[in-house]
Amino acid sequence: MADNGDDDSQHRVNEGDYVVLKRGDIYKAVQIQKKKKTVFEKQWFFLDNAVGELYGTTFEVVTDGKLQPRKPKHIESSADAKEAGTDNRNIQDDGKSQKLTRDDIETLKEQGLNGQEIVQHLIENSTTFRDKTEFAQEKYIKKKKKKYENSVMVLRPSCRILAMMYHGREPGKICHLRYDTLAQMLTLGNIHAGSKVLVFETCAGLVLGAVIERMGGYGSVVQMYPGGGPVRAGVESFGFPSHFHDTLHEFPICHVNALLAGTLDTEAKDIDTDAGQANGDKSNLTKTDPEKAEGKGGSPDTEDQSMETSTSTDPAEDKEREEREKRREIRAQEKIVKTEEKRKKLSAAAGVLKGRNADGLVIASRFHPCPVLLGLIKFLAPSRPFVVYSQYKEPLIECYSKLREQGGAVSLRLTDSWIRHYQVLPNRTHPMLLMSGGGGYLLSGTTVATDTTKAKTCSTTAEEPAAKRLKLTETTEG
Repeated sequence: MADNGDDDSQHRVNEGDYVVLKRGDIYKAVQIQKKKKTVFEKQWFFLDNAVGELYGTTFEVVTDGKLQPRKPKHIESSADAKEAGTDNRNIQDDGKSQKLTRDDIETLKEQGLNGQEIVQHLIENSTTFRDKTEFAQEKYIKKKKKKYENSVMVLRPSCRILAMMYHGREPGKICHLRYDTLAQMLTLGNIHAGSKVLVFETCAGLVLGAVIERMGGYGSVVQMYPGGGPVRAGVESFGFPSHFHDTLHEFPICHVNALLAGTLDTEAKDIDTDAGQANGDKSNLTKTDPEKAEGKGGSPDTEDQSMETSTSTDPAEDKEREEREKRREIRAQEKIVKTEEKRKKLSAAAGVLKGRNADGLVIASRFHPCPVLLGLIKFLAPSRPFVVYSQYKEPLIECYSKLREQGGAVSLRLTDSWIRHYQVLPNRTHPMLLMSGGGGYLLSGTTVATDTTKAKTCSTTAEEPAAKRLKLTETTEG
């Protein structure tokens, strides 16, 4: 009985968990926090009552923003569809078929009627509902439920759900990466538990989270990031356990060439400054004196302040000056601690990469993938897969040409993704009217070991037949 209780608790919502709210085709990732107001689809409510309930439960938003689990009887259709017309030819959409006005509907809401009861009132006060066909009636009810029913479903985050959420709400943040294309990337990259995978992505952490989820907390993942630090907003939405993050390492992309050349010094004090110069930013300004970094003027201002404080005899000003100095010391200490932590992370990631025995490479970013691919593919062991995503095919064509030219990769394939959704209902199964126009392009392949000495011998033997032909022409002329 104890084991069953433990298994059941894993499927229930707990305080602090990351969940996905669903209403229709709209998703939103939030964290369960008691007494915190959540806004979803122009409606606010509290998620306190969701704690302890099973994932996949549908809740009704009642008074004061509280959630109440929906009863099974409410799921059934409330339509009184005993009468139905044969066709819709005589129905005119003139806006006069509904007797209830907007003010009447607002009055019903103020009286405390839920969405199901409001939909029932709309059906009863519609003059054309009985004349519609059975299919049209169901479509009408579905449309009104979507507008007036205050229901929300709480789901457990997953790779597919979060990919659909980002693609539906903010596709630009994930480079318009569709969930079916993401599934192909995980398959072509051979992502599995116990492997060592390199990930370079600018998709808000969605691809990185998908890789970590597929690996299940076993193995190691090295996130190659541009700029001053990694972006992991999507990874947090997955709500991984703490031991999943122990397998995650981070390494700045600007230090890849130094690591390949063997000149990377992870103990250097100015490693952050070098990284900032390589990225073209002004991070060297952040390495100045803590007093200058405070942003309250340069050295003249500080000198004036010191002169003022030295001449002042007000004890309140002296106390304020001491507190200001303490804050500066605390900030300086925090900065030293952060720099030391960053250096340790860099050293750990460099140790993972130095072996050049990674099992897979996944690239999906808004940057041009060719230089990134040619640099990171050197960390892969022979006979290992790699996959590159791009919203456009031209950058991948360039990658394809470069790999064919320099060698080191076989089974190169450039593919595009296409998907179509179908409505599957009795007597009305057909493709959906709206669908995604394109899912981007993928370049995949497998690394192989190159033998430079063999290439040189092949080049010399290729010149020999030309010399023999010259000798034959000389003998014929003699």
